[in-house]
Amino acid sequence: MVSFCRLEIMSSNLKEFLGRYQRGIEVCVAGGGADTLLGVRDAFRRYFHEGLERPVPVAVVPQEMPPRPTGLPVSDLEALETARRTARELEARLPGTYHFYLANEACIHSLEIEGQSRYFIRSWSVLVGVAGESCGSSGSIQLPQRLVESLEGVHAEVEIPGKRKSGGTIASLTGGLETRRSAVATATLHALSTLFYGILESRRGSIR
Repeated sequence: MVSFCRLEIMSSNLKEFLGRYQRGIEVCVAGGGADTLLGVRDAFRRYFHEGLERPVPVAVVPQEMPPRPTGLPVSDLEALETARRTARELEARLPGTYHFYLANEACIHSLEIEGQSRYFIRSWSVLVGVAGESCGSSGSIQLPQRLVESLEGVHAEVEIPGKRKSGGTIASLTGGLETRRSAVATATLHALSTLFYGILESRRGSIR
């Protein structure tokens, strides 16, 4: 159940709450990939500049994390658990240093449709901030079935899309219409919208 008392307290202190950001917003992001950093910045700028009409500066600060096994998580739950753990580790390592701590994790998830497994890729963002914690995801894109069926074949290395130099899996599957950056931005925007729902409201006439 939503704590209406908590929302009422936050709303009553809204002016003071927003005043903390007048000199800018600082976001600590796990990892230093350019696509992730730019995607996070895009989301914050869109939410605060376009949604709230508050054009405050947004600084996105990368924070290197210990290396971990390569490869994508194979479920939404695994991706969320990893991202939540990472975001909380950032907060514990640098308490009170930044306004927000964020981790993003892409994953492959599957659905059984008429007895056949279909595989999808999407991005998850976990955001920890003054109002608590929230999660958001990008849209899913299905891996072509012929690609899935070829993964164990001799041409699998050639068939698999998503080389970093070509913009990643999403860019490869969409011909560049969507990218890793836009997926991170969408996931982060969704997390921001949940985090501040009922606390920060867009102004009448804004596009959000």
